[in-house]
Amino acid sequence: MGGVNRTRTGPGTGSGVPAGANLGVVRSHNTALVLGLLRDAGAQGISRLELAERTGLTPQAVSKITARLREEGYAAEAGRRASTGGKPRTVLRLVPEAGHAVGVHLDRDELRAVLVDLDGAVVGERRTELDLGAGAEVVLRVVARAVEGLAGEGLDLGDEGLAGAGTLLGVGVALPGPLDHARGVLHRVTGFPEWDGFPLRDALGERLGVPVVVDKDTNAAALGLSVGGEGGSFAYLHLGTGLGAGLVIGGRVHRGARTGAGEFGHQVIQLDGPLCECGNRGCVEALCLAAVGRGEAGEAARVLGVAAANLVGLLDIDVVLLGGRTIAGAPEGFVRGVGEVLDARARREGVRGGSVRVAPRGERVVAEGAAQLLLAPVFGRGDV
Repeated sequence: MGGVNRTRTGPGTGSGVPAGANLGVVRSHNTALVLGLLRDAGAQGISRLELAERTGLTPQAVSKITARLREEGYAAEAGRRASTGGKPRTVLRLVPEAGHAVGVHLDRDELRAVLVDLDGAVVGERRTELDLGAGAEVVLRVVARAVEGLAGEGLDLGDEGLAGAGTLLGVGVALPGPLDHARGVLHRVTGFPEWDGFPLRDALGERLGVPVVVDKDTNAAALGLSVGGEGGSFAYLHLGTGLGAGLVIGGRVHRGARTGAGEFGHQVIQLDGPLCECGNRGCVEALCLAAVGRGEAGEAARVLGVAAANLVGLLDIDVVLLGGRTIAGAPEGFVRGVGEVLDARARREGVRGGSVRVAPRGERVVAEGAAQLLLAPVFGRGDV
């Protein structure tokens, strides 16, 4: 793969390196800055002078970066813009179809995969039944078949298959945690202890021949929502076959020291309550899913609201986004139920109530977020 495909945010991104530092060690960081502005400019484009002004790079550095991006097909001319003096300025735009990523959402009973372009637009989708307990070999085979089929429909793979698809940045995989995001190793997925310690990233990467990134489903969704325009700090609560949270604090995904933050479903809110598959009693996940199983969506929403109030009180966030197939089955009821609990808490404490709403992108939110595990670093998001 060339140029952009190898682009990674440098070690300084988000950790003290100034925007536009003209240093060899952050050359990829500078490319990411330029690409991010090209993407934000949309079809109308942006001039090299504006790129230099907004990044802090020298005009010469911008010219070198944009020349390389044009040569590799990632940028193109978007016309000319009148100048205050001298000849009109050439403006450049991103070429969305020049790069793609596959996002895979592995749930306990199904797989959903999407192929997205550099703008994050979905250009292909696949969905199939899956048994996460069928064993690693079976699951890897199903994932590989879905990825290869999806990429084959949307890209010219040639004789080399995925490894020869120059526009494919890689594959992002999101599934229930806990897991080690940095090493791509799974821990004891609730209900599926056989996955404990499995190196999913390396095993799938070896099979597919392209870069693979692995993260929790809720973290991937939170990243995708943040990249898609959800600002500030928020919690994404995902209620499907399980319950988890993705946290964005100050515009960055919060994973914690061991990348295990967000195990929201296993906070105990009822001492000596029903046994949860994690081994504890009275977990919010067990209580929520039990209520859903009894057809008591209102009770499930109330329980979820109590747990959400704990999270809001702990982190002082004011936006809660709800997603997952169980939420999709009764979205208004869950928004109302969770909102009532949070409003009651706010009145007791004399503070302003927070916002509760259904997350955009529907049931594709995790798969699209998984694709952003590959795309976000290309555009300067260093929190992946």
